[in-house]
Amino acid sequence: MPAPKKSAASADATLTYEAAFARLKTLVDSLESGKVSLADMVAKFEEGHQLLKICQEHLRTAELKIEKLKLDDVGQPAFEPLDEESES
Repeated sequence: MPAPKKSAASADATLTYEAAFARLKTLVDSLESGKVSLADMVAKFEEGHQLLKICQEHLRTAELKIEKLKLDDVGQPAFEPLDEESES
């Protein structure tokens, strides 16, 4: 039995958010077409799961970089890093 092929997502976790999202959309469109064999469906689902994890990690990283606007002691706008605990 041949070794299973590694998906593009698991083979390259350094994909940009945009590239991972575009590939994920392509997979979803393919699955929704209904013209995919069961074996291909499972493989595409697994690849999609990996792509989803990559997208979520990119979004989490971006969220941590967001700054929120806050007024300083004299009423002037000041930026500070987003505090995860206050947003939960």
